Amino acid sequence: MASADTIPGTRHRSILARIGESRGALGFLFMLPAAILLLLFLTYPLGLGIWLGFTDERIGRAGIFIGLENYEYLLDDSVFWLSVYNTVLYTTVASVLKFALGLWLALLLNENLPFKAFFRAIVLLPWVVPTVLSAIAFWWIYDAQFSIVSWVLIDWGIIDQPINFLGDPNNARASVIAANVWRGIPFVAITLLAGLQTIPPSLYEAATLDGAGSWQRFRFVTFPLLTPIIAIVMTFSVLFTFTDFQLIYVLTRGGPVNATHLMATLSFQRGISGGNLGEGAAIAVAMIPFLLAAILFSFFGLQRRRWQQGGGE
Repeated sequence: MASADTIPGTRHRSILARIGESRGALGFLFMLPAAILLLLFLTYPLGLGIWLGFTDERIGRAGIFIGLENYEYLLDDSVFWLSVYNTVLYTTVASVLKFALGLWLALLLNENLPFKAFFRAIVLLPWVVPTVLSAIAFWWIYDAQFSIVSWVLIDWGIIDQPINFLGDPNNARASVIAANVWRGIPFVAITLLAGLQTIPPSLYEAATLDGAGSWQRFRFVTFPLLTPIIAIVMTFSVLFTFTDFQLIYVLTRGGPVNATHLMATLSFQRGISGGNLGEGAAIAVAMIPFLLAAILFSFFGLQRRRWQQGGGE
């Protein structure tokens, strides 16, 4: 008599049953469609970009392999190094401000406020509005002649003439950072607010009974338990800020005199507007080490146990 495993239908059901009982196999099957999409729409473009960085390809003309010539040229390119400086400054200042203001807003929204649900919905508006629309709004706010900020300050007698927000290099850097912070705060605030909701109130009650003040409750209860969420939020915040393109392109297009050019906007200018795909791809590839450093810092720094516990191992 044939065993149950030798019957085709029974064997097929047995395999499906084993897959259903295996968490690893079932998880792999669920992730497979997303993995295929990532492979097609992320891995392939990344590989193509890396390859183009080693060629002299231009728009309308196939290139040849030239090795590291594009990268050697960038080493002596002052505009490229200015864009690196701008990108690091832009990312660092904007990320720190978004974290500080987002954490403050999350703590505020976590309190028992009237119309709390309404305020939480309003906070999301800067994040859900398309980036281009936000940039156009800030473009009007920063207008050299009709800026509402300059008009109010002049009316109050604080300044005598309109501020040149986007025409002065330092003002332009500060202006685009302010626009990015305004847009990014809701993501940080709402995500941290979700993390705050998971902290048991009993921990605060126990800390209060032990005589802990508000700062001590934040230092020894809130912050340690919120650290894993902070690690994830700041990783995404840094990645989004470092690769920002739309906001800068609409507001300044890298000006004045390249003062707000980020690596992403310079890559677009050289590769698409300038037609030099090889050089543009090389600038884009040069962003990868910075992005990897941000990810590694998050996973091997912020998520260590002594950070999560607020002290030693």
